[in-house]
Amino acid sequence: MKEFDLQELEVATDSFSSSRIVGKGSHGSVYGGVLKDGNHVAVKKQSLGLQKLRDNTKLENEARILSSLPPHPSLINLLGISHDPFGNRILVTEYMPNGTLHEILHLSASPLPWSKRVEFAIQIAKGVRFIHESDPSIVHRDIKSANVLVDKNWNAKLADFGLAIRLNNKDELNLPAGTIGYLDPSYTTPSKLSTKIDVFSYGVLLLELISSRKVIDVLESPASIVEWALPLIERGRMTEVLDKRVRLPRYMGGTIKQLLRMAARCLSPTECLRPSMGEIVANLEGSIVRPVRLPLSINFIGDIILKILRRKTFKFGGTKRKEMAPITCADHDMRSCDCSKKMSKGTLLVREILADFTLK
Repeated sequence: MKEFDLQELEVATDSFSSSRIVGKGSHGSVYGGVLKDGNHVAVKKQSLGLQKLRDNTKLENEARILSSLPPHPSLINLLGISHDPFGNRILVTEYMPNGTLHEILHLSASPLPWSKRVEFAIQIAKGVRFIHESDPSIVHRDIKSANVLVDKNWNAKLADFGLAIRLNNKDELNLPAGTIGYLDPSYTTPSKLSTKIDVFSYGVLLLELISSRKVIDVLESPASIVEWALPLIERGRMTEVLDKRVRLPRYMGGTIKQLLRMAARCLSPTECLRPSMGEIVANLEGSIVRPVRLPLSINFIGDIILKILRRKTFKFGGTKRKEMAPITCADHDMRSCDCSKKMSKGTLLVREILADFTLK
């Protein structure tokens, strides 16, 4: 592992100036900096409270876990380490300019589009699957939106491995740890440690990602996102869980419902009924429906419609008709939306033209 010179990091961060802080946690502060070679980095330094207690175990643990893993596109990349004058560990990681998923969901004025939410869900799941399938398995123990960082290309990466632990480590004092709201309520003793506690936390994160509601919100009733969302999912009222600020495209409805069903499985109080992260990744990737855009001319679309109209009877919206019915696209009335403009530009989806037609 590369050893960075402390002086270089001090220059890069203006002597760890408070103006350079890009993130804070219970274990330390993260400073944005530019190295002498021009590379942007994030420098994680122990919090003042832990410095006074001379407790550097969390950063030591994070460095040990990350350095033992090969690079993975869904995990934060550890570039190297350094030490302060007292011997405390300092971590240097890649810089993630788009901040945390928590900030994006709860502080940004622009809500995430549904396609990006699904992409994030899969990327995070792949990161957790990777550490669970390492040898020996690693349990993160603190999966939450604040520990998911987003890079310049808008890819999500799992970060903050201060509480992570290997399942075969019998020498560590594995006291339950995590964040209230995300923490598996059945994880009450060291013997309960398993990869399934990460699965529970991931299920909570899925609900947060889909609803944009805070995991614990004392202004809501119930305050817990789990207690609020699970009954709605179980009753089939899934649309009430969705972030109302963003219109859900029709073709994505099935995918989002599948994410909510998966969240419910992850949150099962019976640990053995929760899926593995491998199953979660396969399920979510298999549920994706992407619109296929074809270069359609007006004449081509007209030919399709004429062929339909030549039939003596046809179904439109589930009802047999013999007369021409008002034609609508999948989401709008053709007489009032701009679909006709899309047709002329050749960008209208086939599904938008024929979504409601069912030939006899």
